[in-house]
Amino acid sequence: MAHMNIEIKARCGDAEKVRTILRDHGAAFRGMDRQTDVYFNVPRGRLKLRRGGIENALIYYERPNEPGPKQSDVCLCPCSPESGMEALFTEMLGVRVRVVKEREIYFVDNVKFHIDTVERLGSFVEIEAIDAEGSIGRERLLGQCRRYMALLGIDDGDLIDRSYSDMLMEGG
Repeated sequence: MAHMNIEIKARCGDAEKVRTILRDHGAAFRGMDRQTDVYFNVPRGRLKLRRGGIENALIYYERPNEPGPKQSDVCLCPCSPESGMEALFTEMLGVRVRVVKEREIYFVDNVKFHIDTVERLGSFVEIEAIDAEGSIGRERLLGQCRRYMALLGIDDGDLIDRSYSDMLMEGG
């Protein structure tokens, strides 16, 4: 299933503050998930296999490494952890990097929030305004993302312009 996100990732110095704000604004807590994302070598974009207790999918996405809210074009294929995909893609493409994280997942309507603790990197918050059906549009998603950045007190200086995989490959 293909869709568009407008998303940000930022350092998170106070996860409890973020939790409180999300709860106070009606966010639905979907759970805590220990996830391993296995990134494979591909000529463009990023291809990862996510394995967790809540989310399991093969995910291909293209997103620029730039500051601020950015568009991510995503193709997501749900799959079971026992699917054998990791062995198949490892053999075909080789593993680029593994990202292991503890992830709290929240939703407000079409906006997904993550509070992540990533091994070797630290704590982060992510906002993903999702247009799963192509009916919301880029400008509205951008507005949602900026609104929640302001609500959570995320300044431009807190933003991360690249993926956890890139950060790990650069040494943290």
